[in-house]
Amino acid sequence: MSGTLGFVVDPVVDAQRRRDLRQMRMVATGLLVVAAIVYVLTRGHEDGLLGFVNAGAEASMVGACADWFAVTALFRHPLGLPIPHTALIPRKKEMIGRSLEEFVGENFLHEEIIRERVLDAEPTRRAAEWVLTDHHARRLVNEVATVGAHALHRIPDSDVQAVIEQAVLPRLMGEPISSLAGGLLEQVVRDDSHAGLVDLALDEGSVWLVANEDLFESLITQRAPSWVPDALNDLVARRIHTEALKWLADIRRDPRHDVRIALDKLLTDLADNLQHDPVTQERAERLKERWLSHPQVSVTAMSLWQSFRGVAIAALEDVDGPVRARGIEEVTRLAQRLLDDQALRDRIDGRISDAVVYGVQRYGTELTRVISHTVDRWDGRETAERVELQVGRDLQFIRINGTLVGGLIGVLIHAVSIAIP
Repeated sequence: MSGTLGFVVDPVVDAQRRRDLRQMRMVATGLLVVAAIVYVLTRGHEDGLLGFVNAGAEASMVGACADWFAVTALFRHPLGLPIPHTALIPRKKEMIGRSLEEFVGENFLHEEIIRERVLDAEPTRRAAEWVLTDHHARRLVNEVATVGAHALHRIPDSDVQAVIEQAVLPRLMGEPISSLAGGLLEQVVRDDSHAGLVDLALDEGSVWLVANEDLFESLITQRAPSWVPDALNDLVARRIHTEALKWLADIRRDPRHDVRIALDKLLTDLADNLQHDPVTQERAERLKERWLSHPQVSVTAMSLWQSFRGVAIAALEDVDGPVRARGIEEVTRLAQRLLDDQALRDRIDGRISDAVVYGVQRYGTELTRVISHTVDRWDGRETAERVELQVGRDLQFIRINGTLVGGLIGVLIHAVSIAIP
């Protein structure tokens, strides 16, 4: 539970600490009272054994009182008197916060220390070992898939549509694409990446001609002169159909066919014009603007997004589906490779340490400043009470030790005073 000033408060634990603090105070104060009683009872006996007891009791009272003052002065004014340099924690909490901030920054957020700690921890090896034990790979993939599906469910269509209409389309509308499209087209032709698309078009054309022979022939005969006999029209149409199939097959079979070369030349010229010809560029931009300003573009984009989201959610939510199975396989394979490849682990650990060091160097000051800002928000009195509750019991041992050590020193001084005439 959090207190009013940000302190973490546990009533049960605090009650136990208060009991322990009271008990130790009673022990320390009891020793002081015993020393005072012994001193009073042995007062006037300066010789013999009682002289040593009296000297020890006197020194015990001095040590007990001095240490009581020192311990009390940390948290409050002794006896309520505004003695200088007392109540240190309530008065100096801002300075304590600054000191803690500097201490953490200088001793914990130093580049060499952080890099050494990250490399010693071997995060890559530990992560790989964790993945390969106790079906953690499946658990990891299931968690990621569940979170991904949940995130897709929670994205409102209205937000996606707003992004498309207010960010994507206006950006595309204002961004010239002629040079970009021309450079991309030039690279596609140079790498012959369009050959597969051309082959697909030829195959689909051949399939359509075979499946629609009657339709193709009727289109041919409809455009024939009316005075030509029907039999001759049918013969010519079948011949054209056959030649069209052969022509498509020749193009499909020959990578250096004249049609392919002509198409490549056309695409090359178009790519060059898109990059260097102002007229072509202007036409391309106008076509882009006409296309993007059409209302159907936004509708189509939303339809594509909804289809993609539906397919993605279904794939992610299928516990035994191929997406999760492939994810588990890839995660396991990666983890095994990391365990087998020391050099790869070292490189990844190095990158992790670089990232951590960068984050600390960039945001370390803000992190350590949290300490001083938090301490500044604390009330001085409550701060002293909380600190005393945490460490006050142990500080009572200072009083106890002061009483005992003071008594021993008193006995030693008394012995020296007797030994020296």
